[in-house]
Amino acid sequence: MLKVRPAVTAAAALVCLGLVSGCASPAGDPGRGSEAGAAKSTAPKPSGARSSAPAPPPDHEPVAYEPSWPDTTVRTARGHRVNTCVPKDLRSKATTLTTSDKVHLSALVLGDGPDGVLLDHEQGYSICSFVDIGRQLAERGYHVVIPEYRNHGASEDVAENEHIDRDARAGLAELRRVGAKRVFLAGASCGGTTAAVAGVDTPLRVVGLLMMSSPARCGGVDGVAAVKKLNVPTLLVASPGDMQGNVEKQVREVYAASVARKKELLIQKGEWHGTSMIKRAGASGAALQDRVITFVVDSYAAAR
Repeated sequence: MLKVRPAVTAAAALVCLGLVSGCASPAGDPGRGSEAGAAKSTAPKPSGARSSAPAPPPDHEPVAYEPSWPDTTVRTARGHRVNTCVPKDLRSKATTLTTSDKVHLSALVLGDGPDGVLLDHEQGYSICSFVDIGRQLAERGYHVVIPEYRNHGASEDVAENEHIDRDARAGLAELRRVGAKRVFLAGASCGGTTAAVAGVDTPLRVVGLLMMSSPARCGGVDGVAAVKKLNVPTLLVASPGDMQGNVEKQVREVYAASVARKKELLIQKGEWHGTSMIKRAGASGAALQDRVITFVVDSYAAAR
């Protein structure tokens, strides 16, 4: 079974799209690298004060396992593994999740309160795809969980790369464990596909969905079937030049299948994949990041 690593060619990524286990980063896109320089958001904060959250439950105990990228993995003071791309001031927010098939994942838990956000990164990228957005959402009063998928970064190195929907489900389970009652689902590439699939049967109330460059089907999970069951505000984003237009084609398939009464297809100029549309696209990327954060805020406002 193919094991996704961060450095793959665009051609290899095209083959994996919908055929094997997901889209690894095209040439020039960030995999293990630093996320420095991510755009600063100016999106408005939601109106109204949020009530104080109850004390969170005790953290998980650290677990012994072999990380996928040991050269970019460090331990926190408590002993949890975390990717070195995570800023030092956030590493204390790292924890260890265990999936239903007993795979151990590094994850960040940011913020608090009953309004959750799940942020799932791309295959071949890292937890830091969404760290900047996650930090800003936490500052706005949301409870954010960002899992790092199996065979990536500081998460466990396993023999296969299937069942990544279980990684998304582990993130949702953690949100519920720490007190979230509702959740906004978000992800890039296969992270978006698996977030949608996991969101179909979560006991949390789903308030919205973001899928960036997400294929219709990925690693055995069916995003088209999922969006036929998710009638929540939905934002789909793609770049027309991403993998010679093949990504846009699949995103349009997901859009057509979506039953959401409020849905939007945003075609972002260029050829960037996933969160690279934000991090590598200059002013348009900064505007997209603001659009994403505003969409989360607006989705929650509509759900009240």
